[in-house]
Amino acid sequence: MALTLSSPKNLSQSLSFSLTRLQSNSVSTKVKKERKERSKMQYQTESWGSYKMNSLGFGGLGMVADTGLLRIESLAAESAVVIFSVSTCCMCHAVKGLFRGMGVSPAVHELDLHPYGGDIQRALIRLLGCSGSSSPGSLPVVFIGGKLVGAMDRVMASHINGSLVPLLKDAGALWL
Repeated sequence: MALTLSSPKNLSQSLSFSLTRLQSNSVSTKVKKERKERSKMQYQTESWGSYKMNSLGFGGLGMVADTGLLRIESLAAESAVVIFSVSTCCMCHAVKGLFRGMGVSPAVHELDLHPYGGDIQRALIRLLGCSGSSSPGSLPVVFIGGKLVGAMDRVMASHINGSLVPLLKDAGALWL
């Protein structure tokens, strides 16, 4: 919409139109930024029920469940916070220290010391969608309230953006 600036009235209308448009763009940009920040702060956790139904083909296909995933399911349900770890892994040590420093007592399963550790680790790698049996970033794997949070990167990101504490409170692992 082009306005000629031949009269003060047109100038006033043009300035008013431009100001309104700037405010609209500013609000739109601000809303987009807020939405982006909110989406960063909220990591989706996957429930076991949805994973089993969608990924394993339960419910009519008759597929046999993976014993590694079944073991993970039962171990993840035993405590509010469960960490699958390797005893010699420095990243695993760091994530265990993070939770203990927050006053949380996680159930820790050292897969290199566990009788079914190899099966569980392979199932965790598949669960996370990592490639390769020794994929970097595959361990530690953290479950909070029986729900998969993820590996070290997701745990640290949720800690930094402030969404870890509410997850811990909801699971009953933290009383602040």
